[in-house]
Amino acid sequence: MKSMGKKAKKCSTRKRILWYVFGAAGLSSRALGAISLLAIAFMICPIKKESASFNDCVKELKASQGIAKAVHYCKGGN
Repeated sequence: MKSMGKKAKKCSTRKRILWYVFGAAGLSSRALGAISLLAIAFMICPIKKESASFNDCVKELKASQGIAKAVHYCKGGN
């Protein structure tokens, strides 16, 4: 009696090509996501610097003018 083991399945060329296409599509979408996150991070960096300089301005003027007047002045008021 023959042993009934698993038969070796061979993928057709078409299935193999589809497998590689879907794999490449997954990798490219992950790379695109990573690039997008880097772009967002670089766009946020100037906002961080501007807020730090605004906070420094308010800290300097808070003691002499009060918080409300310091904020108004640092935003561009008279």
